[in-house]
Amino acid sequence: MSQLPPEVHQLIDAALTEDQVFNDPTTMTLVPPEIMGVGMIRAKAHGILAGTDVALAVFRRVDPNLDTEALLSDGTELSPGADIARVAGSAGSILRAERIALNFLQRMSGIASDTHIYVEAVRGLNARIVDTRKTVPGHRYLDKYAVRMGGGHNHRLNLADGILIKDNHIQALRSRELGLPEVIKLALSRASHTIKVEVEVESLEQLREALAAGAHIIMLDNMTVDTMRQAMEIVDGRAVVEASGGIDLETVRAVAETGVDLISVGALTHSVTALDISLDLEFD
Repeated sequence: MSQLPPEVHQLIDAALTEDQVFNDPTTMTLVPPEIMGVGMIRAKAHGILAGTDVALAVFRRVDPNLDTEALLSDGTELSPGADIARVAGSAGSILRAERIALNFLQRMSGIASDTHIYVEAVRGLNARIVDTRKTVPGHRYLDKYAVRMGGGHNHRLNLADGILIKDNHIQALRSRELGLPEVIKLALSRASHTIKVEVEVESLEQLREALAAGAHIIMLDNMTVDTMRQAMEIVDGRAVVEASGGIDLETVRAVAETGVDLISVGALTHSVTALDISLDLEFD
């Protein structure tokens, strides 16, 4: 991800402004600008690395004269003590940028690490682990990139990426006396040929209606494993099937064993545990 998109640079600038990086009285009063140092970014826990380019971009934004070097690639499996990146130059600049750079790196690596655990839990089975749109505002591009670094796959990046008919969409159209089959057919008739139509179902009856109406993808919402197994027998390859709702590490393998194609896990991005990563400032 060496070529960061404009929205990521804007996010970096917003984070630096929030932290008042260029108005830091601690560093300004205590650390003379001529003091040079080397910041070593190191892992303090096991996990998967993600966000190195973003973290180093923070340092360069604070001080373009800083020399930055990634020592490991995103997607690398980390162990405590592993050297991730090196930043050399003004000690004051390194100190001002440190917290924001680590915030990005720790969050993204935490997402990648959690995703990797889910991916390993279903290894050998057909199901893909996918994310959701339950991301921190402004961080979606980075959150979803981190999921990929952990071996997962992306669901819709945004609303424009596809048609996903959920219960509230169906409820909104009931005032026009449209049932689930009619809603799906309406979506199919109006969608571009490049757009897939997915529908959320909560029962086997709705599943049969969605299949008959021609939905491309069917989301099984909050179903038990036994019900999912029955659903897969009914679908019989006629649509892509996604399992969603309340799936965690205790249940994900059993869900995958039903034969579903996709398992969406909102917790990957909405309940992130940051990976423990630090910066050690060294001097010659």
